[in-house]
Amino acid sequence: MFDPRRVLRWIYIGRLSLATAIFVAALVAWRHADASDTLVATLTLFGAAAFTGWSIWWTIPDGRIGKGFCYLQAGFDVALVTVVVQLTGGALSLFAPLYILVTVGASLLLPAGGGLLVALFGNAAYFADVILSRSTSIGLGLVLQLAVFALVALAVAYLAARLQEAGVNREALEARLVLAKLQAEDILKNIRSGIVTIDSHGRMLFANPTSGKLLGFDADSVRGRPVREVFASTAPALVAALERAVQARERVTRGEAAITVHGRTFPIGLTTTTIDADGTPDGVSATAIFQDITDNKRLEELRLRAERLEAVAELSASLAHEIKNPLASIRSAVEQLARRPKANDDERTLGRLIVRESDRLSRLLSEFLDFARVRVTQGARVDLSAIARTAAGLASAHPDKKRGVQIVYAAPTDPVLVEGDEDLLHRAVFNIALNAVQAAREEGEVRINLITLPLEQIPVGVPFTVDAVSLSVSDDGPGIPAEIRDRVFDPFFTTKPGGTGLGLPIAHRAIEAHRGFVFVESSPKGTRFTVLLPLAQAPESAELA
Repeated sequence: MFDPRRVLRWIYIGRLSLATAIFVAALVAWRHADASDTLVATLTLFGAAAFTGWSIWWTIPDGRIGKGFCYLQAGFDVALVTVVVQLTGGALSLFAPLYILVTVGASLLLPAGGGLLVALFGNAAYFADVILSRSTSIGLGLVLQLAVFALVALAVAYLAARLQEAGVNREALEARLVLAKLQAEDILKNIRSGIVTIDSHGRMLFANPTSGKLLGFDADSVRGRPVREVFASTAPALVAALERAVQARERVTRGEAAITVHGRTFPIGLTTTTIDADGTPDGVSATAIFQDITDNKRLEELRLRAERLEAVAELSASLAHEIKNPLASIRSAVEQLARRPKANDDERTLGRLIVRESDRLSRLLSEFLDFARVRVTQGARVDLSAIARTAAGLASAHPDKKRGVQIVYAAPTDPVLVEGDEDLLHRAVFNIALNAVQAAREEGEVRINLITLPLEQIPVGVPFTVDAVSLSVSDDGPGIPAEIRDRVFDPFFTTKPGGTGLGLPIAHRAIEAHRGFVFVESSPKGTRFTVLLPLAQAPESAELA
């Protein structure tokens, strides 16, 4: 509460003023002063000046003010006051209350016990000066005077000590408040949610860095500007929600809006609140907390897609079982009819056609069963890098690969071990790689990258509790049209002539069976499939389809 340097400055001024006043009084005002008193006053002045000068010099190098230094200052001042009291009449001196001022100054500089110790020292000095040096008899008046003086000095010392203690507590509280403010600022700067606050007139009061990144403005330069001027063009729904909150006290909880920044539109989750500072319209402010929920939306789509795939898988298994056996009987019967000696050329041609189509349907039913039966049957530590390398080689040698397409594979030199079914993972990676090879341009390139991701780098919303591995397969083809992008994992959906539409759905179910995720990003410059797999599986994962 009290700056020690400021207290010492006033002590120095008071000390020099007192010594100077006594010196001037000895020379001018005291007409009958003894030569010894004048000498003592002179020595007192020069001693006070020298000691004060030394004190100032002592604190200049490092600015430290220790307890020993403060005790020395208090002791000198007690001695100075004692000399002044002796020169001005002893027990009858009007300067005796100066001991109280010395006690106050010491209490402001020293711990609680220090002020009381200086008060006792001042009382002892005063008693010694009055009683011993003056040989004054101890009367009732003198005893009362000493008692009152001692009580006042001790009370002042106690109150000063309590005041200093309150100052220490206040400084500690201020330090905690400063620390809390710094922590809050650090949280607001690093939080992944945008936070914007406006006043009752729609002017920006606060915006954290994340809000600037999401909305495309400099968060440090928008304070005081109208919110509509800052980001009405990029987030009109957010501006409207803030204005409704500050004008009509209308709050939004877990709402959704859209932001368009640099040509990219993405959804945000939004919550607004109002603060009424003083009960007046001008004291109202509104705060919006929002975040990019693109990843959450994608995960929700993945969940719904997985549910649809599961339902279709069950239906496929039932239909395949019901159709496959009658189909085999039809094929066998037609084949025998076509081989009859009496069969003519037309009958044999029709027989071969039926057999060929029956074989095609049988292959399709087998794929249905593969799709329905995707499950982790053998859980073990497998090298995903070797699996991806082998799948890339097979896709590169596939007959459906376009002319001149090159596959570039990049992966760590060390094995990338994950828990799972090697055959199932190979099937999934091969299907994705084959799809990329078929989609790439002639003389184009397919890139397969495999990296490990620490837990903190995993996208928001992916419920992994361990580090993950990311396998991305990119092509430079024309991309997937926006109108069919959400259907690429739907069973039986295909844009390829003769395709069954089960390659990517099987890959999706295989990755899902390993507790992983598959994400798709596409533009006119190409398509990228990203597979995320945890490095360790939950114990029950091997039992789930």
